[in-house]
Amino acid sequence: MRETHWSHFHHGSDIGVRGIGRSKAEAFEQAAIALTAVITDPTSVLPNTAVHVRCDGPDDALLFVDWLNALIFEMATRKMLFSRFEVHLDGHRLEGKAWGEQTDVTRHQPAVEVKGATYTELAVRKESAGEWVAQCVVDV
Repeated sequence: MRETHWSHFHHGSDIGVRGIGRSKAEAFEQAAIALTAVITDPTSVLPNTAVHVRCDGPDDALLFVDWLNALIFEMATRKMLFSRFEVHLDGHRLEGKAWGEQTDVTRHQPAVEVKGATYTELAVRKESAGEWVAQCVVDV
């Protein structure tokens, strides 16, 4: 099995975020790091403040979109960036935490503003090698 990680994929003028993990929860966590990486280098964001996030959905894919959109909402309303994530899944209910700090334009140099997670290229699946993948395109 491959290591847990995240990546981006291009889709027209938008960008895809993908998380890969040993569990579905880890894939969601890694996709959240990929979301931050669309905006800035996640290693530049100090995990000083924890924010609780709760969401649910009728299936894994819609739960994943709700998770990313909840994080986007928290970033916008709190003027924060996040670099560390913890996800606990109970069926299609998600209890999570995101750790981060207030956005510092000089230090973080945000590249874009993410407007929302979309259903484009949306997938949450277990691969044949046993790893989980969670991905979608985000509107920038």
